[in-house]
Amino acid sequence: MSQTARADVVKLKRESYFLSYWSEVNLSHSNMSAPPHPQPPAKGASHGAGDFSYVGIDAILEQMRRKAMKQGFELNIMIVGQSGLGKSTLMNTLFKSKVSRKSVVSTPEERIPKTIEIKSISHDIEEKGVRMKLTVIDTPGFGDHINNENCWQPIMKFINDQYEQYLQEEININRKKRIPDSRVHCCMYFIPPTGHCLRPLDVEFMSRLSKVVNIVPVIAKADTLTLEERDFFKQTIREGLRANGIDVYPQKEFDEDADDRMINDKIREMIPFAVVGSDQEYQVNGKRLLGRKTKWGTIEVENIAHCEFAYLRDLLIRTHMQNIKDITSSIHYEVYRVRRLNETNAQPNGQPPNTLVNPQQANGVAAQHQVLTHEM
Repeated sequence: MSQTARADVVKLKRESYFLSYWSEVNLSHSNMSAPPHPQPPAKGASHGAGDFSYVGIDAILEQMRRKAMKQGFELNIMIVGQSGLGKSTLMNTLFKSKVSRKSVVSTPEERIPKTIEIKSISHDIEEKGVRMKLTVIDTPGFGDHINNENCWQPIMKFINDQYEQYLQEEININRKKRIPDSRVHCCMYFIPPTGHCLRPLDVEFMSRLSKVVNIVPVIAKADTLTLEERDFFKQTIREGLRANGIDVYPQKEFDEDADDRMINDKIREMIPFAVVGSDQEYQVNGKRLLGRKTKWGTIEVENIAHCEFAYLRDLLIRTHMQNIKDITSSIHYEVYRVRRLNETNAQPNGQPPNTLVNPQQANGVAAQHQVLTHEM
């Protein structure tokens, strides 16, 4: 073989080697970047290097999941109601942990006196690799005095203070990459199981606070009522809410579509939730269950035939948690933000601050101030 022919053979072998190498690299990269398909491929279909129809857009879901798992979640719940209604016990039951203020406070010197003072306790909860920072905001002293006039004002001030704190962080020139969220996402309002109707205090509080926060009313210690009394009480409360124009969560005007409206209508038919809380376990038919033991039997907390705790838990945690946070951010906080920006714009011209806009106007007005927010 001549020298020229030998050189051509070496050149062809080298080119063949590099083609084979880069084909393996590309195939390996394709397998790494493209997630496995959730369903097996159809008969006769090919994936990987030969599947030119697959782009990989669905990988964004896995990317979002990984990012959310790294960051964790935040949930801030406020509990309001007079003493003795089982607020702390219900919170412990919801999260199956000692998350209430009374569970944390240990010495008499640390206990909060019976005044309308706001106290927040934060906990880091992890379940199946999902981390959540839960903050429980307690309002000891609410409704415990003979004269409860304007007792809602400290609570209203606290909620607005959290909006203001978030707003100031948001409009900073060098703002944080992720602003700590201390805004109140949900307010659970505990109604005493009187069996009659809403008290003036209940009407006054929910009328004012429903405009700034998501309110979920519950009938506390519902096991003190018979089933007939409970149904009548629930119907009376719903009529009282409608008569006073109180819009509790989930609000009708924020239903996104027909399916959303159908699901939320079923929830609205159950409001207020008649609940029983307990952090004690008892043996029932060979199973360990949370419940309250009486001489007539055991009231099972998670049994929907006994109370509506399971429906409340699903609403707050399993089905509507993200929606509650979204409405807080896009509606309640947005209303506050627009009002504050209007006040800021009106002050240099000597004009009086604008009044509070309603939630329907918030999204439209907010768009006009979006650029201003980032420039401030």
